[in-house]
Amino acid sequence: MHQLHRFVIHYDHSIWYRINVLWQNSFLDTIAPYLRDQWFWTPLYLFLLIFMPSNFGKRGWLWCLAFLLCFAIGDQVSAHLIKPFVHRLRPCNDPGLINMIHLLVPCGSGYSFPSSHATNHFALGIFSAITLQKKAMWVWPVALLWASAISYSQVYVGVHFPLDIFCGGIIGVAIGCLVGWIFNRRFRLK
Repeated sequence: MHQLHRFVIHYDHSIWYRINVLWQNSFLDTIAPYLRDQWFWTPLYLFLLIFMPSNFGKRGWLWCLAFLLCFAIGDQVSAHLIKPFVHRLRPCNDPGLINMIHLLVPCGSGYSFPSSHATNHFALGIFSAITLQKKAMWVWPVALLWASAISYSQVYVGVHFPLDIFCGGIIGVAIGCLVGWIFNRRFRLK
């Protein structure tokens, strides 16, 4: 078991090094901090808050509530249930990486595993895709690309390891599927 743990951590650090150090470029240096910034996405959330009730009435309001519920569940599970037990340092707080890290945003004092950004955005993206797929099939690739871009940027800016993102994404997918399935059974958009 100990060797498996060392093997996984070795490859996690190796992939992190490629994304954060070797593959850095001026284009991603410019956009990655915005992609992971919650305020950058505020216009999208406001648009959904207006669009869904305007087009689907009461069910649109229920959709907005379920969307927020996905976020709340994801945040509670990742930040308050798992992180306090795992205590994994962020790359930007790891003394062994401090001389090589390409840090583009403030590090933060919290723990790294799992990524709450990945958990929350995959939960929101999958929920949106499951509940809106009958209206627009293009929502699947857009939702997955959106959540993936935000998650990748977390590694790129230096605040998460790939394993944090991967596991956060899996948790988010599970939450998005569950909430989306329940929403579709009870309140399917018409």
